[in-house]
Amino acid sequence: MTARDTSVVTEVPDHPTMLAAMRLACRAPSVHNTQPWRWVFDGARLHLYSDTDRQLSMDPHGRQLMISCGAVLHHVRTAFAAYNWHTDTVRVPDLGQPRHLAAIEFRPWPDPPAGVRARAGAIDHRYTDRLPMLEPDGWDDLAPALRTLVSPHDIELDVLDDSVRSRLVTASEQSTALRRYDMLYQSELHWWAGHTEMPEGIPPSALVSDAEFARVGVGRTFPSVPHSMRRDHIQDRARIVLLSSNGDSPQQWLHTGEALSAVLLECTVAGLSACALTHITEVPSGRKLLANLVPRVGLPQVLVRIGTTPDAHEPTPTPRRPLVDVFTEHRE
Repeated sequence: MTARDTSVVTEVPDHPTMLAAMRLACRAPSVHNTQPWRWVFDGARLHLYSDTDRQLSMDPHGRQLMISCGAVLHHVRTAFAAYNWHTDTVRVPDLGQPRHLAAIEFRPWPDPPAGVRARAGAIDHRYTDRLPMLEPDGWDDLAPALRTLVSPHDIELDVLDDSVRSRLVTASEQSTALRRYDMLYQSELHWWAGHTEMPEGIPPSALVSDAEFARVGVGRTFPSVPHSMRRDHIQDRARIVLLSSNGDSPQQWLHTGEALSAVLLECTVAGLSACALTHITEVPSGRKLLANLVPRVGLPQVLVRIGTTPDAHEPTPTPRRPLVDVFTEHRE
């Protein structure tokens, strides 16, 4: 009499599906397009690790690194759903390994919600728009939908009133002024922004001229690009939302990134453009100002400008690192 085989066969995506979903997921946004993540598939589970070699000096506690990794975690779950795979996710599975951010197991999902499929379809079309924008079309319907999307991540979304825009512009300018003579910050900023033919960082095509930036007001100041007057007929009328968490732990930063990803993709589905901003929350005075602009107690993490673009042109996608640099697959 032979022993009964009690082994469990784990269902996982095949190799082509895995590569297709991972390519899509790695289109996720990250601070300065640093792409500070590594993925390992061990044959049964997919693991997300932070790449601390890509942690910026302006981010000493790794808050923005974790937000970036949260964004790619949401992107990967959205991408696999589009290929009919549900992702059961354990975040920070081992407190003894703080760089191990998530472990994902798979099970078939033949009928994911239409909204998830739509957000997956938006991944390749999402981009960061740093130019002036018009008021977002359909905002009264979209704002409640965004709040619903971020709530499972324990993140609050507040729409900031237009009456506080001047205070946000001042806070943005103060953030820039505090870093103007910080040589490490400036050197790092110039390394990551304004270069062509790199698989990371922000290319010149994604930046704005001084004249264009002057009509936006709320944004990080990047290295100057040649003079241009795109959308010269409009002053920025984008709505600005604030994502806040209940605490300031790595897990909550990870959740912030997941919520941010959901917001950005849903805006893309709605035909809108967006620009995520973290520079004001890098300084204590900026965070305090933002906290005083909303009715609830929370820790401000990310601002997002959301608006309608007056032109139909979709810019060239920003570069991404080759998949072989960020993803390792082991199959028996």
